[in-house]
Amino acid sequence: MSTASISRRRFAQLLGASAAYAAGKPALSLAREPIVPIATGSVVRLSSNENPFGPSARALRAITEAFELACRYPDDEADMLIEALAQTDGVQSDQILLGAGSGEILKICATAFTGRSEGTLVVADPTFEAILGHASRRGAEVVKVPLTSSFSHDLPKMAAAAKGGLIYVCNPNNPTASLTPRNEVREFISRTPRATAILVDEAYHHYVDSPDYESVVPLIRDHPNLIVARTFSKIYGMAGMRCGYCIAQPATMERLRPHQLSDSVNIMALVAARASLGDPEQLAHGRRLNNETRLFVTGELDSLGYRTIPSQANFIMADLKRPVVPIIKTMKDRKVQVGRLFPALPNHMRATIGKKAEMEAFLSAFRAATA
Repeated sequence: MSTASISRRRFAQLLGASAAYAAGKPALSLAREPIVPIATGSVVRLSSNENPFGPSARALRAITEAFELACRYPDDEADMLIEALAQTDGVQSDQILLGAGSGEILKICATAFTGRSEGTLVVADPTFEAILGHASRRGAEVVKVPLTSSFSHDLPKMAAAAKGGLIYVCNPNNPTASLTPRNEVREFISRTPRATAILVDEAYHHYVDSPDYESVVPLIRDHPNLIVARTFSKIYGMAGMRCGYCIAQPATMERLRPHQLSDSVNIMALVAARASLGDPEQLAHGRRLNNETRLFVTGELDSLGYRTIPSQANFIMADLKRPVVPIIKTMKDRKVQVGRLFPALPNHMRATIGKKAEMEAFLSAFRAATA
């Protein structure tokens, strides 16, 4: 028997054990969850807005059962996930395009709608930066429009700056975790000329509890220039598996599909994503733990005199009232990784909401770094 065979079997056993453990655990809340100390020498990673609680038990079981399909191309599983997404989001299957995380979706949109001949890319400043690099490499002009004083997208100025091409709206926004109000987004979409594509990134959609927010997926029906990106990387806990998608009208999809890499989403990610859609407790559990831990951390920071931007995501951004780079470095030296510098907000620190023990370690390092 080959070493590779033994390795695969052992990996499947480990996944199965993880799924069984997760399935057998009672629903957790922060109040009941034991605080497990961070091991000496380990790094606390709060830099990438990952979900530390991971995929659902159903997703882990689906991965284990899919090992025997690893020799096949993922066409059938991709079709089944698309059908499940269409049902979940209330659209038709030809309105959905899968990608290796929403990162591939952003690249596809930049390729299709920006460049020397296609037009500009207009973004908020700061916002998620990946799409800027894709557009710049195509020779596109990139226009950055500062956020408003309430950390919303300044949509009128963004619309005025557009020259065809693409306007990118991240809502909730990364790195600020802030919302752009639903009425402002609706008005912006209705007024933007159809020659300008609009990409609304809803990566953190499932964490939002504000009544001033709504997904814009229902607006796609009346707006052929509107594209909505989603991902399984955040509340579904699948950042390492790379599965995302976008929704748009079929005619827009025909413009996007030529830029898609064939079979870019692997079978394990596809079956895990479909299983996750069938597990409503993953959403409820993820929101509950995130909200409880976020409230704890922001309360502690507030008691130290540091205000955070009201967060509607699984991360926070705190105003440190001083240059953030030295504090980021000091915390890294103490084995706590937080977000990088965002030049538009040089005094603000972004930190992912981790498990309770991770946030205790964060606060300990933060107190030392700001003393």
